[in-house]
Parts: sequence; C-alpha cells; structure tokens
Amino acid sequence: MRAESDAEAEGAPVDADAAPESDADSVRRALDAFRAGDPVCVHDFADREGETDIVYPAGAVDEAAVAHMRNDAGGLICVAVADPVADAFGLPFLADALDHPAVDDDPEYDDRSSFSLPVNHRETFTGITDEDRSRTIVEIASAAAAADADPEEYGPEDFAAEFRAPGHVHVLRGARDGLSGRTGHTELGLAMAEAVDAAPAAVVCEMLDDETGAALAPADAAAYARRRGIPYVEGSALVEALK
Repeated sequence: MRAESDAEAEGAPVDADAAPESDADSVRRALDAFRAGDPVCVHDFADREGETDIVYPAGAVDEAAVAHMRNDAGGLICVAVADPVADAFGLPFLADALDHPAVDDDPEYDDRSSFSLPVNHRETFTGITDEDRSRTIVEIASAAAAADADPEEYGPEDFAAEFRAPGHVHVLRGARDGLSGRTGHTELGLAMAEAVDAAPAAVVCEMLDDETGAALAPADAAAYARRRGIPYVEGSALVEALK
C-alpha cells in the first residue's frame, strides 16, 4: 500500500478510546457499504492467507475504483463469479485448462486456487488501463447477472462474444458450496454480493505493505480503513452471519 498524503491521512478522526466494534456491527456496516457500491476491507483468517483485501461489488467498479485498488492495495485485481455463473460461462479452473509441467495447484493455504481465465472485454484496447479494466469488470458483472437470471440463455459462446483471453482481469471461480465449501476472499465477496442482491460478481485486491513487501498487517489495514471511512470486517464474522 502506498504512503498516504497528509490530506488523505487526516480523513475521519480516529478515536483511540472508542469501544471496539462488534462483529454484528462490522458486518452491518460492510453490507451497507456493499449495497451502496462502496468498498469494504475484508481480512480472511490468520491461519489461512492472513491477508486483507479491498472488496467491491463488481458492478460498481469504475475507473476511480480501479485506481483506488492499484494505489491503495497494490495486489492483483481479480473478479470473482459464483460457481453457477462460471458454469454458464464455460470457465474452467485455470490449472485444469493448462497442460504444462509448471502446473501445481496445491497452495499451502487451501486445497486449490480459484483462478480461471484472465480476460479483456472485446471493446477494450490493451486491457490494462483503469478505463479498460473497469469496462471489463462491469461487463463481467452484467454478464453474471444475465447468466444468473437465465443460465440456459447465456452460454460459453455468448461469453466469448463479449470477452477475449488472455487478458488483464483475472476471473475467479467461487466454490460450488459457497462459504460452506471454501472461505477465501472469493467466497466472502460473493456472499456479500448475494446478501445485498447484487450481481453474483465481486472484485478483490490484496493489500500489500510498501515497506516490507508482505501482506499488510491486519492492524494496519484496520487503521487505514478507519482513516478512509471504509468498513473493516473479519472473515470469521462474515462466515458467521452469511454462511
């Protein structure tokens, strides 16, 4: 995460004596923000990735949101889609689609990764600019809503007519059983989207520490969230409320 300017750091005042927010309150604030199209900082679990992601409902990601994530988070900007939507799109797990000796989908923090195809919308240019990535993300959200509404009417050919691979927005497949099957940021973001009746697509981006190069510590992520007026919520609280 980049250093904030003095103006940004001033933000909302931090009351060191304020009572800690309850899990119920943090979940409520997170869902209210998601419903409004605003970001949420979500820490997964100390014994999992141990990372905090900035998470947006995919349909609300404009150019400013992409800039926010690449500047203030610094990780990989990915868009997660629900498992039935990924099936309608015909999207494989990337590890299953690659035939190369380097493929080894056995991360230490989980049974497998969620990565599917990286794509660009066909009406983008290079695909990497804030404008291009926001266009791709918003169109994925729109396609996800269409596929969710009528899976029989939206298939792989429809997806291919709108998107091309390889591209600059990594698509993630949510677990088939949602939070019951996996509790990564992919599923946490999708559970929030479902809870607020948004399109079944969420954008996630890991928060990194510029000084160490490691994942931003939860205390630092929570302090950043307070300064910026962004809800911060623990994955365990979301699982308890939304599973």
